[in-house]
Amino acid sequence: MPFSASVDHDSAASAVRLPVGQVVLLDPLLLHQASCIEVLEGMARVYCPCEETEGMTLAFLQPGDQLRIDRLCSEGICVEALTPLLFRGAAQPGGADGVDPVNEWTLQLLRIRHLGSAEQRLHALLGLLVRRLGRRCGAWCDLPFRLTHERIGELIGTTRVTATRLISRIRQAELLVVPAGESGLRLAPELVESAPLAAA
Repeated sequence: MPFSASVDHDSAASAVRLPVGQVVLLDPLLLHQASCIEVLEGMARVYCPCEETEGMTLAFLQPGDQLRIDRLCSEGICVEALTPLLFRGAAQPGGADGVDPVNEWTLQLLRIRHLGSAEQRLHALLGLLVRRLGRRCGAWCDLPFRLTHERIGELIGTTRVTATRLISRIRQAELLVVPAGESGLRLAPELVESAPLAAA
């Protein structure tokens, strides 16, 4: 259940810290002080709280990414901590490169949704997540968080049952490992490198 947050960019104490799994609703009516938030630590999922879209994922954010909140819909937007998360408000977006991470992620997720099969879409999603948010660590690529099979189904346009079946195939092929007692995933580099849309 998300809670509403007011972000005050004038105070050093304005940073908001969220534990894993916590969700905050950024209500545009409460955000008159800031036009964006900046992720300082951790990774987050950004999604739409509108009932009609059923929590549709718009983007993933990592340290340094900014989320424009001066252009939110009237329902606001939700930020979910995938890892321990710290973010703060800012009066104006920084950076001169003109890259909006939400727009970029939304475009990539849309491209994935248009691949022909659920298997291709899952492969492309895993590759994208690791390339953008993971890192190579020895013989594996590490992704520092896990997504539920229901969330993966939402991202690839299929059911939770289908997502579970496809993930089981990848695990049986020893291309994906879920280490016990850890919060992340390990994926084989060949899975990441061979993902559809990997060159884009």
